[in-house]
Amino acid sequence: MQQSPIFSKTYDFILWLLHHTEKFPKHERFRMARRLEDSAFEFYELLIRATRAGRRKQAVLLDADLTLDKLRLYLRLSHARGLTTHRQYEHAAALLVEIGALLGGWLNTLSPAQAGR
Repeated sequence: MQQSPIFSKTYDFILWLLHHTEKFPKHERFRMARRLEDSAFEFYELLIRATRAGRRKQAVLLDADLTLDKLRLYLRLSHARGLTTHRQYEHAAALLVEIGALLGGWLNTLSPAQAGR
């Protein structure tokens, strides 16, 4: 499987996120950090599943889009709770915007047969 940009960008985001959430206070590591990390891993896993999904590819990618929305929410909450600085939030949000654009592009490439229409 050739590595597409969405996989490498997501991998880079996860590496940054793990480094970032390690610094959360202990009580937030079991709440906010876990949700952020779990959502990021779930998103990557859905991308992998989409490469093997065949006729269900669109459905899997739409699930990935939903998971990306959850990740955005948890990132905003971590910023609102002071766990992420403004600069860190801007960096992470920019990465998620780029990843979202790549996901949207992938969805737009699906033929009607692949989309299940």
